[in-house]
Amino acid sequence: MLLDSDTQLNQTSYYEASARRDPVSEPLLGDASADVVVVGAGYAGLSAAIELAKRGYAVVVLEADRICSGASGRNGGQAIVGYASGQEPFEQQLGKDHARQAWALSVESMDLLDQRIAEFQIDCDQVSGYLYVADSERKARALEADMQTLQRDYGFTVDFKRGAEVQRHIQSPRYCASAYERRSGHLHPLKYGLGLARAARSFGVRIFEQSALLDIARGATLTAKTARGSVRAQWAVLAGNCTLGEYGPRVAPEIAPRIMPVGTYMIGTAPLGAGLCERLIPGNAAVCDNNFVLDYFRFSADRRMLFGGRVSYSTRTPASLSELMARRMGQVFPALKDVPVEFVWGGFVDISMNRAPDFGRLGSNLFYLQGFSGHGVALTGMAGKVVAEAVAGQAERFDVFAKLQHRNFPGGALLRTPSLVLGMAWHQLKDWL
Repeated sequence: MLLDSDTQLNQTSYYEASARRDPVSEPLLGDASADVVVVGAGYAGLSAAIELAKRGYAVVVLEADRICSGASGRNGGQAIVGYASGQEPFEQQLGKDHARQAWALSVESMDLLDQRIAEFQIDCDQVSGYLYVADSERKARALEADMQTLQRDYGFTVDFKRGAEVQRHIQSPRYCASAYERRSGHLHPLKYGLGLARAARSFGVRIFEQSALLDIARGATLTAKTARGSVRAQWAVLAGNCTLGEYGPRVAPEIAPRIMPVGTYMIGTAPLGAGLCERLIPGNAAVCDNNFVLDYFRFSADRRMLFGGRVSYSTRTPASLSELMARRMGQVFPALKDVPVEFVWGGFVDISMNRAPDFGRLGSNLFYLQGFSGHGVALTGMAGKVVAEAVAGQAERFDVFAKLQHRNFPGGALLRTPSLVLGMAWHQLKDWL
């Protein structure tokens, strides 16, 4: 995760301040070998490493910075069933049967998250419950239609409310409709990621921090090259997402144009009273609206409001970010208008053009996982599992995703960011109308 040099963001997020890291591991020095080299020690890379090691493969993980220093350790902590794209890309490109299989895999992603937390005894403040909200009648109709489709076609049941009944789930004057479901939820993302890293190491996975992949020589045997060493392996899994090309532009240039880094930002308040928290969100659910430029928020285990949103498609941090975010939070919850803000941080998520996940192969032995589009807390776990299955020769579930076609962002290297900024402004205007 990179921040602009002129930003006033705290260098320590709430998550970094409330989790305990192990000392930084040694970087890769000299030449090494493995069955599989995994690039990126975020959720996807660590999940793949765990699944591969369980199958008996020798695994090396290369991380450019620290474990979960990117989106995996800085996100909203919302673990969500489904995809940022919705089901439409799966239905249109693959048909109803494969779309149902994709939905089932997203539900299994939540099961896998629960299993790993239990199996590896990861203390990550996990809470069940998720609330979708709408702030206009037009958005309420869209939310209701989406929920009806999920129930009719995929058997996914939610508790949909309108008008005054919305207050049963959230005490806010902003929202006119809500949809509550129990399968999704929230957690402390960095604690979860560090728990995955400890689990991976317990299976013999070697993790090298501060070891950015600069290039990879392709062939029957792959050679992953860092500044001070290399790893020879039969297979590789690229899980660096939008930072992969930043460190190693020659690694996989053919997939880089299919994702864009989008800045998203969060604030963390001072701790609040238990009674206030229970009044504002009675079920302690994670909450997200259905605007294109969305707000998402939840309470932490120590009763701070963690409020996110205010995306940037230009890669530059918005000016007066803390004040803007606090003002937005006060519009959602007037009771929090004057609450002190103690943390403000941000990071980049990787989005694809259609917001669907982009998994695939470059040749027969080089796999990639990208395009989680803000739904990575749960989906990355399944991504790691299905790519491990594919390495082992069972690719049916991986290919549900690999068959999806993805387009490059328009404008090329120079113009695609300005083009996306203009597009975002148009969608934001539609949200306001």
